[in-house]
Amino acid sequence: MIDYIKGDVAELTPANVTIECGGVGYQMNISLNTYGALNNKQSVKLYVHEVIREDAYILFGFMDKHERELFLLLISVSGVGPGTARVILSSLSAKELENVIATENVTVLQSVKGIGAKTAQRIIVDLKDKIKFTDESGTIQLPAKADLSETGHAAVSALVMLGFVQTASQKVVSKIIRESPSMPVEGVIKEALKRL
Repeated sequence: MIDYIKGDVAELTPANVTIECGGVGYQMNISLNTYGALNNKQSVKLYVHEVIREDAYILFGFMDKHERELFLLLISVSGVGPGTARVILSSLSAKELENVIATENVTVLQSVKGIGAKTAQRIIVDLKDKIKFTDESGTIQLPAKADLSETGHAAVSALVMLGFVQTASQKVVSKIIRESPSMPVEGVIKEALKRL
């Protein structure tokens, strides 16, 4: 799996960018927000999400991990594909999208091209417990839990990204860490998957 691609901007349009890295040009679909951030830059580092289908191998590029996290949350919603998620992230900034979900503003989501009332409501229902708030750096933060270590927070974040409810994930992870304090994060996640 590709995490990021670092290289020179060979071509840039509002919908796509081609990054040349090691003599190979990687074409990636991007949002308008990423396009704005890429303007006038010669060399960049883009975080990647790969979509591999029988008939296509598509790369989506993001200027930062936060936008990619939101993209992954959006495509976890039934009825929201990568194309629709990109349109949402082109129409709204990361902060705007989080505020729309937090305030359950269906009207703003419906104003995005291709999003109907049912899809907008589904996005809000599915994601309102997964997106709590952001800090100044723009990373998705889970509500602090005093008894969770760094390993615990990493495990809960991973479980939330996999689609599990945050509160249930925190309870299970907290219990696992109390039982086995030295267990590595991968072990905690695997054990939590068995119990959730």
